[in-house]
Amino acid sequence: MGHTTLKDAVAERSIFDHAPAQIEDSSQLLTREQLLGKLHAIGAERYHHRHPFHLLMHEGKLTRGQIQAWVLNRFYYQQMIPIKDSIILSRGDVEFRRAWLKRIVDHDGSGQGTGGIDAWLLLAETCGLDRAVVASCEHVLPGTRFAVDSYLPLVSDGPFLQAVASSLTELFSGKLIALRMEFLKQHYPWLSEGLKYFKARLTQSREDAEFAFAYVFEHARTREDQELIAKALTRKCDILWAQLDALYYAYVAPGNLPPGAWQSEATSEQ
Repeated sequence: MGHTTLKDAVAERSIFDHAPAQIEDSSQLLTREQLLGKLHAIGAERYHHRHPFHLLMHEGKLTRGQIQAWVLNRFYYQQMIPIKDSIILSRGDVEFRRAWLKRIVDHDGSGQGTGGIDAWLLLAETCGLDRAVVASCEHVLPGTRFAVDSYLPLVSDGPFLQAVASSLTELFSGKLIALRMEFLKQHYPWLSEGLKYFKARLTQSREDAEFAFAYVFEHARTREDQELIAKALTRKCDILWAQLDALYYAYVAPGNLPPGAWQSEATSEQ
C-alpha cells in the first residue's frame, strides 16, 4: 500500500472535514456547524499546507540545507507563541486564565528540558544545527521576523474575541501535523529522532482547539462578532503564509539571501 500524499489527504477531507454549510441570511447568527464550516473553508483555502514550500517538503524535494533553514526560521515563531499566549491570558478573567495557562506551559515547559520550545531545539540539533545559534534568532530572515512580530498586535490591540480566535488554526493543524510526521519520516529519515515537538502537538492542538472554538462560539453575540472570528483566522493564516514566502524566496527561488541570513554549508561554499 502506497503512502498517503498531502493532496490525497485533503481530497479525502481528512484535514478539513467540515463541509461549509449553506448560509442564506447574512444577518443571522451562524449555528455551531455553520461557523465551524466557515472556518474550515478558510483553512482549506488559506492555511499554509498549500504553500509551495510545504508542498516541496511533503514531497521530499527539499535539501538538508532548506530543511535546516525552515527549522531555524520557524523557531522564531515557536518562541513567540508563549509570549502571545501570555498577552491573551492577561486579558481574560480568572476562569479563562486557568484554562489558557496550559498553552504557556506546553511551550515553555515546567522545568529544564521540557516544553515545546526545547523540543523544537532538539529538532534543530537533530538536523545538524547549533542549538545556541538557533536560540539566538540572530540569523532569522527579515521577512520571517516581520511576519511573526505582527502576531503580537493581533492579540493585544484588537477585541479580546479576535485575540482568542487567532489561535483557531489549531482546528486543523493537528491532522496536518500527523501527515507531516509521516512525510518527514519517509523523506528525511535523519529527522526521525527529533520529532518530539510534533508528537506532543497531536494531543495538545486538539485540546486547545476545542477550548478556543467553544469560547469564541459562546461569546460571539452578533453576526459581526462571528465575522471578526473569521477575519482573525484569516489574518493568522496570512502570518503563517508570509513566513513561508520569506523562506521560499531566500532558499528556493530565486534564492536571494538578505544580509545576515543563515547559510547552509553548501551555500556558504559557493
